[in-house]
Amino acid sequence: MILYPKFYLKSIKDISIELLRDNKIKGLILDVDNTLIDVDRKIIEGAEEWCKNLKENGIKICILSNTSHEDKVIYVAKKLEIPYIHFAKKPCKSGFYKAKKLIEIDKNEQIGVVGDQLFTDVIGANRVKMVSILVQPVDKRDFWYTKIKRPVENLFIKRYEKKYGGKNKCI
Repeated sequence: MILYPKFYLKSIKDISIELLRDNKIKGLILDVDNTLIDVDRKIIEGAEEWCKNLKENGIKICILSNTSHEDKVIYVAKKLEIPYIHFAKKPCKSGFYKAKKLIEIDKNEQIGVVGDQLFTDVIGANRVKMVSILVQPVDKRDFWYTKIKRPVENLFIKRYEKKYGGKNKCI
């Protein structure tokens, strides 16, 4: 189902080198809001070390964010020392293809897309045949436009968990 992620994890920090290698993933496209930072723009603890470890192990990384606030994305991208694309209009395919070019990986199935939303990150990744990795939101608070979608997304997440036995499962 296009709404279901390949993986559902608690946090980005649960994405290990082993998980990536076992699934032949050579690059990650990361969401920002409620994936890397909370509503107050605080980067989650351990994100810098996690990102550094991935890069040291040859994993290419970039940010793909729907936000129009470029300053927010620049702040995170500089902290993590990775390239970015903002105002991506996910789940539209074009942003994912731009990110693919940015990280210079030819095969879509070798790219993981990490985010906290089904209707943007997971659907977008699945549409372009990249590996969708859903993580739990880092903050219980949401922006108004996400608050509208979150209850519906949670219904699908509950179905996913029931069908596949909870988090950390591969479809």
